[in-house]
Amino acid sequence: MSLFEIKKVDRDFYEQELKNFLPAKIIDIHTHVYAKKNKVVLPAYNKRKVVWPSLVADENTGEQIQEMYQLMFPGKEVTPLIFSSIERGQDFKLNNDYVAEISRKYNYPALYYSRPEESGEELEMRCYEGGFLGLKSYLSLSPEYLPEKQIRIFDYFPKYQLETANRNGWIVMLHIPRDGRLGDKVNLMQMLGIEDNYPNLKLIIAHIGRAYTINDIGDAFEVLASTKNMMFDFSANTNQHAMYKLLETVGTKRVMFGSDAPICRMRMKRITENNTYINIVPKGLYGDESQDPHLRGVKGAEAEALTFFMYEQLRSFKKASEELGLNKEDIEAITYSNARKLIESVKSFKPETFYRQNR
Repeated sequence: MSLFEIKKVDRDFYEQELKNFLPAKIIDIHTHVYAKKNKVVLPAYNKRKVVWPSLVADENTGEQIQEMYQLMFPGKEVTPLIFSSIERGQDFKLNNDYVAEISRKYNYPALYYSRPEESGEELEMRCYEGGFLGLKSYLSLSPEYLPEKQIRIFDYFPKYQLETANRNGWIVMLHIPRDGRLGDKVNLMQMLGIEDNYPNLKLIIAHIGRAYTINDIGDAFEVLASTKNMMFDFSANTNQHAMYKLLETVGTKRVMFGSDAPICRMRMKRITENNTYINIVPKGLYGDESQDPHLRGVKGAEAEALTFFMYEQLRSFKKASEELGLNKEDIEAITYSNARKLIESVKSFKPETFYRQNR
């Protein structure tokens, strides 16, 4: 039995929109890996997260990742950059060890899922022992006394951890906080500060800084026009305008494809209402839609026409690319070679680290 059903609407979409648009080799720079056997059921509390992503899949194993790519991208060779998805109360070592195991088994590059309380020396030990190329964290891991709306980047990526990442030339995958998202002045100030103060660190702004609607952008691209190094992925984002403005501002060499698997398996279409995003889904497929204000269920022909989130975000990217007049080399760079070069640059970096010097 397949991991999920491929319907006629999906086959037709891939054949007509994506098969010839995408290159033969793809790197997915944003992929979560976790096994339900390593998760514990947590008591209800404010997780500082939206609900809907947890409704798509209860695990995303190495085997499932491979099957997903085979089903969604037949005839393509897809390699993911993998990392876990861990909440407070879960076993961080167990879940990071699982990612390291999958990384070794399939030769996938991987990131370590960090906590802000970990020391620089501990991060070095974990990354070198596990073969990780850098760090991923999440705003929900910030100190629990902080109100969600007041969380800043340095609350879950403290400066001493960024110094360690800089010393080692690591990737830092950044999911930015705050209601203002990409356009938030505090976020922008700290993003620019990271670029200026940690030049060896490879900063990736995930989801185009969560600019899911036009209102999430503000004057961000005017501010970001001065940047030289930070990179961006457009995982879990269908905002064609944000993709257009990003590519227009930073060019094609600092943008990468990411899926945010497994949520890219959701059948949905994203719309904007009242300055927020709504995921239109088949009614009941992911449970009661009222549990998350970002969900709305539909029935009948409207539901039957829905395809995968993965395909929807790639269609938005395709439209933005056509609007900008990008060529095949540009598309190949964004969906493959930019990520390949980034990963190779981390592997070839020669740090002088406390951990390596004292092994």
